[in-house]
Amino acid sequence: MKTAAWFSYYKQLMHHCNHFINKQMISKVRQVYKQTPLPEGFDYKIGQALQIANIAVVELGLGNSAVIAVLLYPLTKDKLYQANIETEYNVEIATILRGMDRIKQLYSKTPSLETENFRKLLLTMAEDVRVIMIMLADRLHTMRNLHVKQPEKQQYIARETAFLYAPMAHRMGLYKVKTEMEDLSMKYTVPSIYKEIAGKLSETKRERDRYIEQFIEPLRQKLTAAGLTFTIKGRTKSIYSIWNKIKKQNTTFEGIYDLFAIRVILDSDIDKEKAECWQVYSVVADMYQPNPKRLRDWLSNPKANGYESLHTTVMGPEGKWVEVQIRTKRMDEVAEKGVAAHWKYKGVQGEATMDTWLKNLREVLENPELNDKEYMDEFKLNLYDEEVFVFTPNGDLHKLPKGATLLDFAFAIHTHVGSTCVGGKIAGKNVTLKYVLHNGDQIEVITSPNQKPRPDWINLVVTSKAKQRIRQVIKETETKQANAGREILLRRFKNWKIELDESRLSKLAKKMGYKNLSDLYIEIANEELEVLDFREQYLEFDKREEPLQEPPKADEFTKRSTKQEDVLIINNETKGVQYSMAKCCNPIFGDEIFGFVSVSGGIKIHRKDCPNAPQMISRFGYRIVKAAWEASSTQQNICTLYVTGNDDLGIVTNISSLISKEKSVTLRSISINSDAGMFEGRLVLTVTNTQELDKIIHKIRTVKGVQQVTRI
Repeated sequence: MKTAAWFSYYKQLMHHCNHFINKQMISKVRQVYKQTPLPEGFDYKIGQALQIANIAVVELGLGNSAVIAVLLYPLTKDKLYQANIETEYNVEIATILRGMDRIKQLYSKTPSLETENFRKLLLTMAEDVRVIMIMLADRLHTMRNLHVKQPEKQQYIARETAFLYAPMAHRMGLYKVKTEMEDLSMKYTVPSIYKEIAGKLSETKRERDRYIEQFIEPLRQKLTAAGLTFTIKGRTKSIYSIWNKIKKQNTTFEGIYDLFAIRVILDSDIDKEKAECWQVYSVVADMYQPNPKRLRDWLSNPKANGYESLHTTVMGPEGKWVEVQIRTKRMDEVAEKGVAAHWKYKGVQGEATMDTWLKNLREVLENPELNDKEYMDEFKLNLYDEEVFVFTPNGDLHKLPKGATLLDFAFAIHTHVGSTCVGGKIAGKNVTLKYVLHNGDQIEVITSPNQKPRPDWINLVVTSKAKQRIRQVIKETETKQANAGREILLRRFKNWKIELDESRLSKLAKKMGYKNLSDLYIEIANEELEVLDFREQYLEFDKREEPLQEPPKADEFTKRSTKQEDVLIINNETKGVQYSMAKCCNPIFGDEIFGFVSVSGGIKIHRKDCPNAPQMISRFGYRIVKAAWEASSTQQNICTLYVTGNDDLGIVTNISSLISKEKSVTLRSISINSDAGMFEGRLVLTVTNTQELDKIIHKIRTVKGVQQVTRI
């Protein structure tokens, strides 16, 4: 490190950091710079980093880790130095550098810089408060050197500083930084007004100071004579603050009452605070004419945020208005260090957690001994820990409550997007519906037209909007399904010439375990309840209400003629038996089977592992008949397979292509649902026997991405 252009900055930094800098670390940084081939023009970046480090140390009170991070950043940013920072230096420096890099990336992917949400996002993106403070030091350095930029660049940077950086400094209690940023921003955005106000304030700073002293001195004498213990502070308000008042009050410079502000701070016992504050007011009012419209009594009625003070505006020497603030040492400490911090006094309410944080932060900034011990490490930036900020692929910013999931985000975009969401991608990786969002996530929502909300989705979301939309869509879907199921039932019963009694139907639905008729209709619509089987239960229930002929028992069953191919042996008979395959289990040649005598007199053939078999055997054992297959059969039978696996590109095509090559197997239908990088599907096939079925199941399992194949 020996380039003359910036060597003086390095010497200044070492002078300011001498009492706390880690000599070994700074020596290592110097060696890195010496050994790294630096591109042309890099000296400017080094000088800039040194100046920013000086601001961070001298004006913001930052310590060793922040200084080292600022000096290393030009190298890590340009990928000139890619060592393991945690190993070479420490975790704190690595965290700061990571935060600085995240904020750099954040700038590159969002156009929403002018929003309050973006300010909050900047704060949450930084794991360590020092990242934000370094960013403020960087911007303050830029503003102080803005004259070297092109006019268009000056305008952009000045405006950005006013709407983004100055408010952030304000939130953090860095009022001196905030005031300087506002004034410098105004200097470039409205130079004529800036010059006008600066000229009207006073010709020189010395004259302004003289006026304040002229106001204070006789007041100091009077208060001392009254036996009070106190200090007095005086200042001229900033140019930006005065301009703001001119705009808000729709007045002229001359119409602003309080260009000068005086603060009297009493050292009073707590039981004498109010009395002595009013005593000071009495002295001020005797000396200078007060404006009765400008008296603010926050002693008798403190603000909701705890702010206590007595404000009055009086006519000072030379006919100039001066604001006088009267408070005690305790009140001033509360107002300055948290409970009624200046940012809250300006109108930001309801963030009590930040008060304590700011109070601790200011104590660290104001106490050089704490800086020596790097107590800044204790302060993590959790100012907005109740919210997360995420982006769409286009860079649009969305604010959601902490704990929100991918599904919440999908519904925040649009109800249809949420209703058809099957997963998402973040940084190229698939995530599930229940993925919990993190600050800065850029999310691509994946949808499918076959997807629809399910009741369990309610447990996957935290926002009221998402919960409401899920319930609404489910209700609309269920209503449509119930209407469709009812139409199916009415049509089929009409074809069978069976009169449908709603009252009897409702009783039967309740007996079958349904909460209401709608649930029954929905199962019919979804083909989860076979209408033919339900007809048997309805007629049997009907029979108990109005006695009908008993269904035939197994040993009384009589053969009936049929034109179908006789491939079964039922009760030792091979010919003339009327039967059909049960749709609940779709038996095929080779399955172990049994017959069930229906009310209409026909036989339903079920697999012995049919899900309905235990109930039928236990409740209607007298209607069970033996059934077995003939020695051979060429009849095509329907069966359904349930397939799950990874949602890889082309997997459906691969499965259907494989089945199409099988001469004895036909694919009748296929339905696939995707969710979070996984898929589940139902394949309806026609096969001749179980051997063919086992063969095709084995082949489907060999398709890349398929995890499980099960017969339903």
